Order: sequence, then structure tokens, then C-alpha cells
Amino acid sequence: MMERQSLIRLWSSFFYISTLFWMQVHSHSEYLIGLGSYDITGPAADVNMMGYADMAQVASGIHFRLRARTFIVSDPQGKRVVFVNIDACMASQIVTLKVIERLKARYGDLYTEKNVAISGIHTHAGPGGYLQYVVYIVTSLGFVRQSFDALVDGIENSIIQAHENLRPGSIFLNNGELLDAGVNRSPSAYLNNPSGERSEYKYDTDKEMTLLKFVDDQWGPVGSFNWFATHGTSMSRTNSLISGDNKGAAARLMEDWFEQREELVSDEIPRRVSSIIENHQDSRKLAAGELLEIASYFESQPGRPATRVSSAARRVRSALRKADKPGFVSAFCQTNCGDVSPNVLGAFCLDTGLPCDFNHSTCGGRNELCYGRGPGYPDEFESTRVIGERQFKKALDLFNKASEELQGKVDYRQVYVDFSQLNVTLSKKDGNSEVVRTCPAAMGFAFAAGTTDGPGAFDFTQGDDKGNPFWRMVRNFLKTPHKKQMDCHYPKPILLDTGEMTKPYAWAPSILSLQILRIGKLFILSVPGEFTTMAGRRLRDAVKTQLKRSGDKGLSGEIHVVIAGLANGYSQYVTTFEEYQVQRYEGASTLFGPHTLSGYIQEFKKLSKSLVLGRNVQPGPQPPNLLDKQVSFLTPVVMDSTPGGDSFGDVISDVPKNLSVKRGSNLVTVVFRSACPRNDLMTEGTFALVERLEREDKSWTPVYDDDDLCLRFKWSRHKKFSSRSQATIEWRIPESASPGVYRITHFGAAKKLFGSVQHFTGSSSAFVVT
Repeated sequence: MMERQSLIRLWSSFFYISTLFWMQVHSHSEYLIGLGSYDITGPAADVNMMGYADMAQVASGIHFRLRARTFIVSDPQGKRVVFVNIDACMASQIVTLKVIERLKARYGDLYTEKNVAISGIHTHAGPGGYLQYVVYIVTSLGFVRQSFDALVDGIENSIIQAHENLRPGSIFLNNGELLDAGVNRSPSAYLNNPSGERSEYKYDTDKEMTLLKFVDDQWGPVGSFNWFATHGTSMSRTNSLISGDNKGAAARLMEDWFEQREELVSDEIPRRVSSIIENHQDSRKLAAGELLEIASYFESQPGRPATRVSSAARRVRSALRKADKPGFVSAFCQTNCGDVSPNVLGAFCLDTGLPCDFNHSTCGGRNELCYGRGPGYPDEFESTRVIGERQFKKALDLFNKASEELQGKVDYRQVYVDFSQLNVTLSKKDGNSEVVRTCPAAMGFAFAAGTTDGPGAFDFTQGDDKGNPFWRMVRNFLKTPHKKQMDCHYPKPILLDTGEMTKPYAWAPSILSLQILRIGKLFILSVPGEFTTMAGRRLRDAVKTQLKRSGDKGLSGEIHVVIAGLANGYSQYVTTFEEYQVQRYEGASTLFGPHTLSGYIQEFKKLSKSLVLGRNVQPGPQPPNLLDKQVSFLTPVVMDSTPGGDSFGDVISDVPKNLSVKRGSNLVTVVFRSACPRNDLMTEGTFALVERLEREDKSWTPVYDDDDLCLRFKWSRHKKFSSRSQATIEWRIPESASPGVYRITHFGAAKKLFGSVQHFTGSSSAFVVT
């Protein structure tokens, strides 16, 4: 072990010296760079999760916290661009509009809808209710103000941080293949693309990860952002804990790796370490008996009042942050993930264990029993960790080897396009062209079948291009599509005519934001949807071709084009014309008909041409702001209570007396009297904390909080509408934990009958980790 520690210390020192040398060589940067990060976790109770559209999936705790991570790149004498990656299912048009409104009030025209991009990672384990169209908030019982405010506040604060951190620096780009973090979940649709086109690619999903490494001229590396295609569905629809899924996990691992590396270089004792990095702390070894004797002096503390800042002050990472140095920010961004699943073992029937039907993903003709399996099957938390770790390790390799420095213009173009009635010019094989039209939004029957990541219900199946009489009758009760609409969407049989449903307000979007951000030879295409693998390839190739034809001398050599998916708004899926004909889930969820992708390609070619030629573009029709029309049926928290004689924060179920557990193999669980987490979201704070006893001064040092993958905060009511609740905190002791005396602490806030909120805390008895 000591030899391994010495080698890692030597490697870290070499990395540090190399960074210093690099900084001396590259001290004259042409960009200003700034990065920021802020908590957007939102309500951890009672709120339906966004993604699976399953009303039974309601938040009841935290796996680990969600964050908004931002980078700003500015030409000191010219323009700047802002990219925000959010640990949310998708960006929201109304959230974007509100953020821009706040930025304009604070900075004037420095940050607008034209140069600010907000992209979601597509986790299906975050609170919903923050979009403005009816169809996306039905399962959330309407609009959820807490979800909305958490996102707006967090995104704004992450941008403010990045703005205040702007300093001279450099950006390096690297890319490489990651083969084992995604599979195509709709291979039969992919196979309907032309064979000649498919033969140009080795895989039926995009395996390339593109990474940016940000290096401050003074501080060295300060962050990284990467784009890689895989769905945020490692966590299933039965999960009720808020989680950033595999991409959020990868970001946490990357940021913790850098923190640990910094501590090793500076030779300070690390306060915490990532669960996949060995602990390197040298400490005096005490016999288990001595540790148990020390632990016996610390019994559980009854619940007691606390200040709001107590949980935030004791957070692990905030305590480690150096005031004069920006924190390292690492974001794992989403791209064209439309048909890419992280459940890489394949899809199998729950009843027989056999593979699902290839064309329809059914078992015995029904979809309900067909589920994809992740690498940790049947443990979805392990699958999340493994897929996250694979992305992290690839990003780390690209980060350490990044050498292509981005240089050149910083620029942007953005336009609003009405996709419900867009004329699209298509080139024909005979050299002529024809004009086709997109359609008002509608969803097909196969949409209700779901996917192998989250099957639907009833008798819907993927690949259904006919529909059935019963569900047509149900559909007609809401809105009967007219013949023109049905012909426009053919061969999609319309289940929900959302684009023409307007009561109590619009059910689906029609006006979408399209945007390009340029940093030298890198072009980021912000799209408000989920492009499938081949759809994304066609869009990237079309933009690359357009850029190369421009004659811009700064674009000689390789041009890098990435798609930032689920950005600035959401309009579901985009497939190729050929995939659309098959009408699997993705085709049925392509809102604007078979020519949706062609419309995107046409408009992005226009944008890219105007960008390189320096021409302005007309802004297009403004999207609606429906914030004032939103309604909510989510019951508010009325009050919290405890049994007579008990206090909030009291321990209900403590650790066993004289408990001694081993690292890497044990679970420690403590149950507390608690209150609804909606009373205080503990933004930039924590509901749960693992503390280690410092023997010298008998103080407790925070080592793990509810932003760690190994610590889970679970909340539940005694009965559905009861005012009494409890918090169960589970610590899965990682191999990296240091031997010593520990305790578990819970923070919360209780609401009194007349509306005031009282914060509280309580701690378990001490126990020993060996």
C-alpha cells in the first residue's frame, strides 16, 4: 500500500510540476475564461420526477445533489459565450426566459438569449414541474414553483460565479472513443437508414467523447466540459431518490479526483476522497478496542434547534474550498442521445429472461415486461456508478492528454423558428428540389409504449403505425386531429394532437430556439430536443460542410462540431426520415412530422453561414411566456409534527452499541424524527452528514454529505397524509474511508401550523470504522 501511495504522490507531483512548466510556456492567452457551479437540487419530497412520465415516481430523498455548471469564454476585445450544463432532465423554455431576464437586469445586454446556452444532462431522477407546456407537467400535478425557482436561482448563480471568475486562460480540446457506456435501444429503426450511410460508421451509436480543458494562466487547470451520448436512465422509474444519474455521478467523480490530486500535491490531509480513489492518509493506527472505548463516550444527541447556515457550513466541499482559488468544475454534457441507452447488457423479458422482440421490444406481444439491463444489474445504483465511472475515466484520460489549443474567434448566432409550419426545401436525386412542410406537434401511439429504459403500459407497442379504435376514441375525447394533420404526420398514427391543444393553455411548443456558439474551431449546436445517433450525424456533417465552404481562413484543418442536446427548451425527439417510418418510440415522439430533421439541417446551415460571414440574422417569432398561466395541484406542506415527548432530529433507530464495521463491505443506517424536505431545500447545504472524530481536539470533521454517492438520504411519511415523517440515512462505507470514530448527523426544517419554519439537527451514537 505504501509503495502505491508513494507512486501516486510522485505522479501527482510530476503532474503539478508539469502544470507549472506549461503555465510558464503558455502565459499569453487570448481568451478570458470563467467557470461556476451552483446547487439546483430542488424539492426532495412529494414532487413527481421528470423523464419517465410515471405519476408513481415521486421524490423521497437524495442519492446525490444536482448542480448547474457554467463556463464563460470571452474575447477580451470582443464577444463572449456562456454554456450552462444542468443536472436536470432537460432545459426549459420558461426557465431560460427567466434566467435571461435576470441576467439582463444585472448585466444589461452582456448576456442574452443569443449567447447563453442552457443544456440538460437528461437525468430521469430530478424534480419535475418546471416546464411551461401542459404535456410536460401533467404527471407533476401542474407547475411546481420550487422546482422552477431552484433551477432559475442555481443557473443564475452559476453564471454569476463564472462571470466573477473571468481571468486570462487557455482552452484545450481532445476527443476519443468510449465504447462501453451506451447501446442503441432502437436498432431496428437505425437499420432502416440507407445501408450505404450506415457503412460509413463502425457503430450504431456515437462513441466519441469531446472534451474541453480550461486552464487559468495563474491557477492552472480549473475545469473541463465534455459531450458524450448516453441516456440518463441508469436509474429506473422505480427510483425515488434525486440523482444526477450516470452523468452527474461522472461529474462528481471528476471533481473529487481533482480535489484529491490537489491535496496530495500540497501534502495536506484530505478531508474526503472519491469512492474510487484509494485513501492516502497516513495516521497513527489505534487498536479496535481503543477506538471503541473512545466511541463509547459519544452517545446519540437528541434533536435540537439549529441555524439555517449550520448544514451549509458543515458541507464537505465548501469547507475545503480555498477562498482565493476558483473551485474545479467538471461537467458531463448531453448530446445526440435519442436512441442511446446506458443499459448496455441489452433488453430482456422479466418473465422468461429471454431477449425482447427485436422489432417491437415486447415480451409475448406486450411491452410492460421488457427492460434494459445496466452493467450493475439488478442494482441500478451500481449501474449508475459504473456508467458514470466509465465516462469519468475516459474524460480523465482526455483531460490529461489534451494538447490542441483552441484559438480564434468567439462568436454566436441564435434564432427562433416556428416548427409547426416551416417550409423545408429538399434536394432530389435528379437535381431538382421540392418544398415540404413540417406539422403542428403531435405524438404517435408508439410514444405511449415507452422504451426499454422505461416501458409504457396497456397495449401500446413500439413500431405501431396503425393505432387502435379504443385509444382513438380516448384521443378524440381530448382532441380529434383533422385530416390535414394526420396526412402531414403520416405514417405516424396520432395519439395526442398536442400542437393543436390549447386549453387551459398550450400543450406543446411550436417556436424553438436554435443556436450556435463558436470558440475558434469548435462549434456548439444547441438543439431543444433529443437527436438520434444518425440524425445527429447528419446535422453535424451538414454544418461542417457549410463551414468548410465559407472560405474562412481560420477554419482550415479539422473543424469540431458538437451537439448540445435538450438545450434552451424541449421538444422531444428528432429522428431521420427513414427512422420515422418505423415508428418506434423515438419516431412517434418526433413532434413536427417526418421532415423535422430536414428543417433543423436547413435552419442550422443558414445560421452557420451567417456566423462565418459575419451577417446578422432576424430573431424570428418570440416564444410565449406562459408563467402567469401556470396552475398547480400539488398539495402544500401544512405542518410537521412528532409524537408527544419527541423532538425533530431525535434518533428513532440508532447504530448498535459498540458497533465496529469494516471499510468497503458494511452499511450503517440511522433513522431520525424528521420533517418535510420541502420546508427548506438546503440549497448549498446538506440533509445528511457523516462526521469523523478528530482525536486531538475532540471535534467532529465532515467527511461525507448528501452530495456523495456512498451516502443516501431517504425520507418518508408514516402515512400518506400524515404530518409525521422520518429520515433514514444510509452510509455505504467506501474502501477509501479512513479508520476512526464516526457518527451520522441529520439536518432538517420543520413547519409549524401557522407557517413559520424551525431548523433542527440530531446525531447518532459514535461507531468505529476499521
